Amino acid sequence: MNNDWVQPAGFDRPRQRPGPRHDGARAAFERLLAQADVRLDGQQPWDLQIRHSGTFDRVLGHGSLGLGESYMDGWWDCERLDEFICRALRAGLDRQVRNPALLLLALKSRLLNLQSPARAWQVGQQHYDTGNELFEAMLDPTMSYSCGYWAQQETLEQAQRAKLELICSKLQLKPGMTLLDIGCGWGGLMRHAAEQYGASCVGLTISHEQANWARQRLQGLPAQVELVDYRDFNPDGAKRFDRLVSVGMFEHVGPKNYRTYFELARRSLREDGLFLLHSIGRNRPGGANDPWIEKYIFPNGVLPAPSELTRAAEREFVLEDLHNFGADYDRTLMAWLERFDAAWPALQQRYPERFRRMWRYYLMACAGTFRARDNQLWQLVLSPRGVTGGYRRPLR
Repeated sequence: MNNDWVQPAGFDRPRQRPGPRHDGARAAFERLLAQADVRLDGQQPWDLQIRHSGTFDRVLGHGSLGLGESYMDGWWDCERLDEFICRALRAGLDRQVRNPALLLLALKSRLLNLQSPARAWQVGQQHYDTGNELFEAMLDPTMSYSCGYWAQQETLEQAQRAKLELICSKLQLKPGMTLLDIGCGWGGLMRHAAEQYGASCVGLTISHEQANWARQRLQGLPAQVELVDYRDFNPDGAKRFDRLVSVGMFEHVGPKNYRTYFELARRSLREDGLFLLHSIGRNRPGGANDPWIEKYIFPNGVLPAPSELTRAAEREFVLEDLHNFGADYDRTLMAWLERFDAAWPALQQRYPERFRRMWRYYLMACAGTFRARDNQLWQLVLSPRGVTGGYRRPLR
């Protein structure tokens, strides 16, 4: 990949020209926001500062897509956008605004397989291949791009290392075991498993940038990275691993492929093995990805509800343990934002200002969803036949 940021489709559409102020739309917008104690041009850090009068029609007419795009265009600002999103969700404002893009996306999700093999590589190209220097600046030294575990931790690196240790402990890793990491990212978990537990690891990814980075950093360790769609890995079940793990990848699988995903996991795991699945999720089934997130951040993503997850898994596995620490994602995202802001003077040589606003909106809006408890983070421990004598979660 070259050093120029590749814009997603539709990113460079022309800005709307300022039009006459629509008093009716402003009044309707004010009434809506008042339910969440949010004001226009107010003094609270979560109040919206309006820079363009077209903001009201754009948000009321296009929902979350209009909200995010108008922010990217500089039509409004908010000091604590994360808290604004949290308050809006807790007040149910998202259910009161017309969102045609969401309806269209939900219909497409029902009719089409948006995560088909032909589309599987899109998220790698658009998001994970955005640039390793961006992720190196934003993430901690382990390059963990998933929720940290903040039980007793004070820094991002401590929280991410605690998460890696939690995963390996739940998997009961021992020296000489083999570990398959489905969606290995930049290889941080494999490195931890190899160095701290003596495991031999294989990781799968659909990101060229991740694969190249991880292969360089894992040299000398019993770990290898394969650039492959999970559906094309181990089709005959000839490879069996002692342990399986998948962190932050299941969100890209999609309901039409859940059965295929768990079948791959089952045929790749030994009869006495354990599988840890770490995934963001939503509280209720149905619906589709947020249209703004779909367009600019994670194309073809779908967050599972707990019932969808367990129903898909139970065909092949016994559920041994379910752990929700979704509130920790709020703190993780805000830590990433702090690091991103600190690195921006160097990053702006490559990325335009509109990318900065897009990325900050992404991090703060997502933090708001977890703070409102609209989104969750689950770790499931699964076994093929049930652990003899029962499974015990490590106390950490």
